[in-house]
Amino acid sequence: MRRALIVAVMMGMVWASVGAQAVTPHEIFQASTLNQILQRGTLIVGMEVEYYPFEYADTKGEPMGFDVDLAKLIAQELGVKLEIKDMEWTGLIPALQSGKVDLVISGMTRTLERAKAVTFTEPYFTTGLCVLLSAKRAADVSSVEDLNASGRILAVKTGTTGDLVATKRFPNATINRFKDETACVREVVEGRADAFFYDQISIAKHHSQNKSTTRAILEPFTYEPFAMALRKGDFDFLNWLNTFLDTIKGDGRYDALYKKHLGAVIHP
Repeated sequence: MRRALIVAVMMGMVWASVGAQAVTPHEIFQASTLNQILQRGTLIVGMEVEYYPFEYADTKGEPMGFDVDLAKLIAQELGVKLEIKDMEWTGLIPALQSGKVDLVISGMTRTLERAKAVTFTEPYFTTGLCVLLSAKRAADVSSVEDLNASGRILAVKTGTTGDLVATKRFPNATINRFKDETACVREVVEGRADAFFYDQISIAKHHSQNKSTTRAILEPFTYEPFAMALRKGDFDFLNWLNTFLDTIKGDGRYDALYKKHLGAVIHP
């Protein structure tokens, strides 16, 4: 009996200690990014403003595009100001993790590898990788699989899904990595690379601008769901953002954004 009493007392002390250290839902919200944004009065969004038609600069250097307008809608619904931080692609996730930005909206594909480092919303746009081919070097290429061969040279933008896919699926080819999209396109246009992997909209645009020097395979060979990225485990903000996406898809505002920025590009 005495032993049982001692055990009961000890267990009570353990549970009392656990209870004293427990975090309440209110405390979780207080520490969330969502609450920090509301208290600050500003939403800080990271993006690389070099990805037409999702984010690019107008003649005055101001950011515009699908993702920019999406960020403006989010800030409007939160009742806060919007600050856009333009940075290199490879710096976006580190900036998110370090707290320099609240959210990344930059045509970022939701992948299992990236999901180890960040939390993703539901997709807000779906596309796939396509191929820009050099008319000079790749005249004999009829399918994507033809590029997985010795002597083939692939240009990819560092850190993109095109880079990841090229590494996994085209081990026999030489892969040259570049910091920006225009450098990759130039490699293909000038005949130094056989191909460049990027999303369907961008490949269609680059081919239309370089018809005499390029060909294009515009049937996607991958699944690319674009999603917003937020800090790992921030479920209050995640729930709000997913609810936001459901809301604008239901009330017509998403369709209006799609038509404004993507309609003429996807359905010319």
